Amino acid sequence: MRHSARAAPRRARRGGPPPARRTAGHQHAAARQDPPQDGRPQPGAEPAGPSRLDQVPYIVVLCGIAAGLAWMHGGGGDVRGGTLVIAGVLLAAAVTRLGLPERRAGLLASRARLLDAAALTALGIGLLVAGLVFPTLA
Repeated sequence: MRHSARAAPRRARRGGPPPARRTAGHQHAAARQDPPQDGRPQPGAEPAGPSRLDQVPYIVVLCGIAAGLAWMHGGGGDVRGGTLVIAGVLLAAAVTRLGLPERRAGLLASRARLLDAAALTALGIGLLVAGLVFPTLA
């Protein structure tokens, strides 16, 4: 009995029963936006699927890495120059990943924005240090 005597004043302090929660099924009909019946997009609506232009940053990064590898291979064994090119491309990719919104980052976006940028930055700094510190074999 003592337990129920304590609960009564608590309920009175709360101000009555809790308010009813709305569920998704109880939305007002005017608040719902149904797609148009003819299949045409509404003015101001975003395109439904990803665009080919969303992959441009990723393609630029791949071309930059390919250029660095070609520099290493074709430049008479200039490994330092190719390593520095790839390091610069990875650091630029990290800045690009931070600057672009999620829907425009394309394949540069594989995880969370900060995690992607941190991984690209770590790889870029590692290659930059390797390119600057290690001696070249001549």
